[in-house]
Amino acid sequence: MKFTIVPVTPFQQNCSIAVCDASGLAAVVDPGGDLARIEAAIDKLGVRAEKILLTHGHIDHCGGSAALARALDVPIEGPQREDRFWIEQLATQSARFGFEGVETFEPDRWLEDGDVVTVGESPLEVLHCPGHTPGHIVLFSRPDRIALVGDVLFQGSIGRTDLPRGDHASLIQSIRSKLFALGDDVAFVPGHGPASTFGHERRTNPFVADHRTRVGP
Repeated sequence: MKFTIVPVTPFQQNCSIAVCDASGLAAVVDPGGDLARIEAAIDKLGVRAEKILLTHGHIDHCGGSAALARALDVPIEGPQREDRFWIEQLATQSARFGFEGVETFEPDRWLEDGDVVTVGESPLEVLHCPGHTPGHIVLFSRPDRIALVGDVLFQGSIGRTDLPRGDHASLIQSIRSKLFALGDDVAFVPGHGPASTFGHERRTNPFVADHRTRVGP
């Protein structure tokens, strides 16, 4: 599977286009906005999008989902159902952040921890990683050793937890027990900023590095 990053919205959110090499089918992950840019990237890749996947319900990650799903005639899968309240507030988020043309929607499939979604013939494992939002999920390509982590983890930082139903302790637990457990060699694409690896963050991230949680001398 190959991943193409398309920065969208004033927040420069990393929308990902995940492409199955075998089938040429694709999924658009977190289409927050700038749909013309996303559709142009799909056309340039010469692939057919078959679904939209969402990591969580914040507007910069899912604000363009309803319109893009209609334009491409594809279903929306994710996030986990605890983020329903964020999706229901998209109109409020739109007014607050100045996003235009945002519509609320109901995903065709809510995703749960342990689910597997497919992009063509390629599987993506679903990990429920609450903390930034209660229904945040991470998508993991085990064959490619790549994770799409949304706003759970960043290079040198972690997701904010001061928004409604954020929880710092849950976020740290999600990162340490679920993401780092996948292996130091796993590369990840965050919702914003440059990619990194879990191993690099375990060594250097000031919020979740091993030395921050080590007990004893």
